Parts: sequence; structure tokens; C-alpha cells
Amino acid sequence: MAMYGIPVLVLKEGTRRTIGREALRGNIAAARALAEVLRTSLGPRGLDKMLVDSFGDVTVTNDGATIVKEMEVQHPAAKLLVEVAKAQDAEVGDGTTSAVVLAGAFLAKAEELLDQNIHPSIIIEGYTKALRESLKILSDIAYKVKPTDRESLKKVVMTTISSKYIGGNVISNKLADMTIEAALTVAEPREDGTYDFRTDDVKIEKKKGGNVIDTQLIKGIVIDKEVVHPGMPRRIEDAKIALLDAALEVEKPEITAKINITSPELIKAFLDEEANLLKEMVEKIAATGANVVICQKGIDEVAQHFLAKKGIMAVRRVKRSDLEKLERASGGKIVSSVRDLKPEDLGYAKLVEERRIGNDKMVFIEGCKNPKAVTILIRGANDMVMDEIERSLKDALNVLRNVMKAPKIVPGGGAVEIELATRLREFAAKVGGKEQLAIEAFASAIEEIPLILAESSGKDPLETLMKLRQLHSEGKKYAGIDVVTGEIRENMIEHNVIEPLLVKESMVKTAAEAAITILKIDDIIAASPVKKEKEEKGKKEGGETPSPGSFE
Repeated sequence: MAMYGIPVLVLKEGTRRTIGREALRGNIAAARALAEVLRTSLGPRGLDKMLVDSFGDVTVTNDGATIVKEMEVQHPAAKLLVEVAKAQDAEVGDGTTSAVVLAGAFLAKAEELLDQNIHPSIIIEGYTKALRESLKILSDIAYKVKPTDRESLKKVVMTTISSKYIGGNVISNKLADMTIEAALTVAEPREDGTYDFRTDDVKIEKKKGGNVIDTQLIKGIVIDKEVVHPGMPRRIEDAKIALLDAALEVEKPEITAKINITSPELIKAFLDEEANLLKEMVEKIAATGANVVICQKGIDEVAQHFLAKKGIMAVRRVKRSDLEKLERASGGKIVSSVRDLKPEDLGYAKLVEERRIGNDKMVFIEGCKNPKAVTILIRGANDMVMDEIERSLKDALNVLRNVMKAPKIVPGGGAVEIELATRLREFAAKVGGKEQLAIEAFASAIEEIPLILAESSGKDPLETLMKLRQLHSEGKKYAGIDVVTGEIRENMIEHNVIEPLLVKESMVKTAAEAAITILKIDDIIAASPVKKEKEEKGKKEGGETPSPGSFE
């Protein structure tokens, strides 16, 4: 006989489950809410967000990646968009705000189609086709530049920096020139005519005090340490640098050892032997011709004394990353043991000098022959300003890396997005069926970017959109909006608003893939929080669960 009315519990008690359209709508709403937060931060006229963490630390920025990282997002679908921003940041280092805003727009348009009873699978298929076509169109719009052409590079960097707060045109120009100089110094040519530029080779060091305009590029490395001994020289010209990742100390045995000393002479002999060992180390370093020692580990006080007597400058406890950059800058070689140090392992710099910057001392190593690592020293009145400049410089360096890696650029100011939307609508008509609606929705979502740019420059968004659509239908594929003046320009490239192709490709790709991922979800099974389970267990065992902070 069949048994009816007996509930079957498959999932753990307390598990919440949301199914079908309800789950999908909940996810779309959460993702759109996050995109809405970033919407006003887009473009040169974008507004800043003030983020206060649980410790009360304040961050003021309009950098999309920083905003989503600092926000403590709870909803799982919104977390997917946070991952989108992180992926965009890791891949190309720019366009993070656009990627999240675009993902939100794709989902908003998908929701309208869901209201018309179009199945998510059809929307996904349409979006996938639209994405493939978009990448083809982008490649067609783009045009080549020389990866070492300073003029083209400056236009790209200025477009990136203009959307950040860094205080005026003079500073923007100075920072742009500085990043280009840094990139061209450390970049290495490849056989295919492109350049290999690792942003890690440009060290960014911050020191409070002075003005932003005092920010400078050093063709060498700046170490945030001071010379270890007062008797050592503070300035050495024609420096021969020994890079050590071994300690200039007497090694202690790994096992516990006891020494029985029966007379004062033995103590003296023991200490003398220790001093002799250290003296031998210093003699070995001096014999190679080194007059500067940069050490990753400690330097014993006795060794410091012997180094000072030899007129050798020494810096200790230097970060491994700094030591590696020094290796690339000075042409030296990191040595793991003083015994293995040879004259050919030494790096060279015209000048090594300890300088006072603000309230602290720093060691400047500059004038290297062929520096493949450089330093940008940021100055500023407070930490917030310096942090924002650092973010701007990192974006600028990433953009330069993208242009050097794939030397193709596209117009900015919404020109690319309008051209994409125009051509996608033509493509949709060829596809036909219900998928046509999804491709048209994709095209409308892409137009969200120029709409926001028009809004932030104080123009009427719809009127601006109509004018841009008209110009693009007339074949003016580089027409866009100049956000600074609020005017529509027929050729954004002539007005120096350009962006790397890689950034645009990555932006559309990551945003579309995130939207497709969220549209595929039709069931959310959320386990009950661990805290509640523990509390219930405590109550069942007969005792009240102690509140946090109380003592037994």
C-alpha cells in the first residue's frame, strides 16, 4: 500500500531553498543593486565613494575594483560581480567599473525578456552569439599604433587618469609622462614587434609630506630603510653593490648545544673566534671590491663595525621583492652565501645615497646602466591622497602594458559602445527568431555606458544617445561624448580620448560571462548559518549558550 503525507527531508534542517524564476529574479536584483552603486563612479566626471571598514579606516575612491573589494558584500550573486571586477583588474587592470555596470545592464535587459516569458536558455544563446560578434566588431573598429610612440601612449594614459581624482591637469600631465618614461625604461622588445612590460618592475613607494607635484621617478630603486651604522658613509659614487640573502651573523646550531667554560680566558677565546668569523665575512666582501651591501637578513653589530671600518655602506632586512628589483636594476646577482660572492656578481649604480624624505630616511640607488626596474616615489599631504594616486598610477601602468602587449586602440567616450550596439542590431536582424530579441537586448545594455557618461556630464541622456546613434548610422564610427565639455564629438581619436583594445574586449567578455552565469542559476540552496546550529546544540544540552564576551 502506498504511503502518503510523509514528508521526505533531503536537505539539512534550517536550509533555505529558492527555486525557479524567484531565484533568478533575486539574483538579478542583487547584481543590479551592486551595479547601481558603481554607476555614478563611471567616467571623468564620476563621483567618489567613501568606504568605512569595520575598524573605522576610511577609503575615498572611484576605482571600481577598490570599491567592490572594500565593500563587505553578502549576497552570493552580488559576490559573482565582485569576482568580475577582480578578474577584470587582474587581467587588464582597468575598466573595472564599466565591467560591473555592464553586467548589471545585461541582467536588467534579460529581466525584461523574462517578463515576456522568454526562456533563460534562449537569452543565454542570444547573449553568447552577441558576445562573439562583439569581439569581431571590436577587432574591426580598432587600429594599430606603435607600442613605443610616446604621443599615442600619452593619449591612452591621459584617458585613464582623467577618470581619477589626482588634482588638476599639471599633475595629470606629470604623472602620465612619468609612467610612460618608467614603462619604456623597463619594457623589453619581443620578436613580433610588441613589448614585454611587467608592471611589477615599477616599484611604487609612498612617503607622507610635501606636495603631489613632488612625486618623482627614480631610474633605480628606493629602499625604505636607513644605513645600519652611524660610522658608515652616507653617500657612495660609482657603487659596486653586493646583494645578499644570507645573514651577516654567526650561525646558531640547529640543535641545543651547551658549552662548559672553566676559565675567563675561554670566554675571551670564544668571543674572539666569533669576531674573527664575522671579520672574515667582511674581508671576503671587501675583497670583491664591493662598497655597498644590501642584505635581506640581519647584520650583526660586530659585522657592522668591521664594514664601517672598511668604508662599506650596508642596509639590512630589505624585502625579497626589493632585492629582486635591485637585481634587475643594477645588473647584480643575489648571492645566498658570502663565500660564493665574486666580483662579477656585483651590481653597479652611479650613486647610492641615504636621504631624508619627510621625517624618515630612505636609501636611493640610482644611475644604473640599464635599469630594468625603476621606482616612482609618491608624495602627498595625507594617506588618502597618496593611495588614490597609487591606484591611478597602477591603472596607467596596466594600460601601458596592454598597449605594449597588443598595440591596438579604440576610441573612448562611448564611441565604441554605440558602434557595437549599431552593428549588433544589424546582426540581430540576420539571426531572427527569439534570439534576435536577446541580441537586441545585449545591444541596448551596451548603450548604458554612453548614457551614464552623458548623465555625469550634465547632458540629457536620451537626447545625447539619439544624436550619437544618428552619427553612427551615417558611418561616423568614432563619434562619442566628450565628458569634460559635455559636447558630442564626431571623432574621439582626434580629441585624444582613446583606450586599449584589450580593456574593451575584456570588459565586454567578463560582463557578458557573469550575466550568463547568473542567468543559468534556477535554484539556490543555502545552508543554515553555523552560529545558529551551535546555539541550538548548546540549548539542547541543557545549558544556555554563553553570550559572546561573557566568562564561565
